[in-house]
Amino acid sequence: MKTIDIVTFALLAGCSLALGAAPPGEPLGCLIEADQVADVGSPVTGIIASINVERGDTVRRGQVVATLRDLVERAQIGVARSRMEIEAEIQSAVASLDLAQDRYRRASDLHARNFVSVQAVEQASAELRIARQKLQQARDLQKVSQRELELAEARLGDRVLRSPFDGVVTDRYLSVGERIEERPLLRIAKLNPLRVEVVLPNTLYGSVTSGMNAEIVPDLPGLSRLDARVTRVDRVLDAASNTFRARLELPNPDYAIPAGLRCKAQFEQPGQATAEPAKAAPRAKATERLPALILDTSLSPLKPRDMRPASARKEM
Repeated sequence: MKTIDIVTFALLAGCSLALGAAPPGEPLGCLIEADQVADVGSPVTGIIASINVERGDTVRRGQVVATLRDLVERAQIGVARSRMEIEAEIQSAVASLDLAQDRYRRASDLHARNFVSVQAVEQASAELRIARQKLQQARDLQKVSQRELELAEARLGDRVLRSPFDGVVTDRYLSVGERIEERPLLRIAKLNPLRVEVVLPNTLYGSVTSGMNAEIVPDLPGLSRLDARVTRVDRVLDAASNTFRARLELPNPDYAIPAGLRCKAQFEQPGQATAEPAKAAPRAKATERLPALILDTSLSPLKPRDMRPASARKEM
């Protein structure tokens, strides 16, 4: 995963450097990735008995994707269940306890009438304690059998491979009959929502915050502009490239958008929409007055001023 992150960061950093220190509102290079990618394997060693999915199949969380051979584990479950269901030992201990209680009561009554000695009463009391301990031991053994059954069922569960989340199978590494050890069996990618990684220049630090919306343009014909939301912004800048990264969440409920696409991201700028109309209002008023001035000038042309003396003007 570290190698993938380094490559992704290098690609995005190259796109951002190519764009230069883009001002707010300019499109930036980004990469659309799967939100999660998991290599599904087994915690135990075994032989693959069945694989229920293929590459490209859609899976749900908890869905069984493969199973291992489990004859031994099922046999262990049967033995543990049989031990747990045995009631003979407990019933025998209960009967022994009842007999010991009766003996102790009779010995106590006879001792009160001076028919038996104190030693007989003490012996009956000791037998009663032993009978109680045997009953407790039988019940404890039954609890141990219950724990053994749970352990056998857990071992059987380790041989059933399930999908960790909703997603799509992207790779299958093994086939039925092969031995699975440390190597994973499947790779599953979570494609809803998608994750968009953007590398931004340091000049934009502080202007991009969590919760901000952005417009994503995938580099794939047929896909229109998409809306995403910022979920994380790095608090540490990369000193080598003088950039930082932001992560966006892109909904993809119908899996129409594939992962691994390059894209362009354009962040919204708060206040930009209200600033432009205020600047445009004076220009609109000036434009309205300009034709009126031209019209008035054409209808009322200026006459040349008569510079002669008043006496000359009167003679005319």
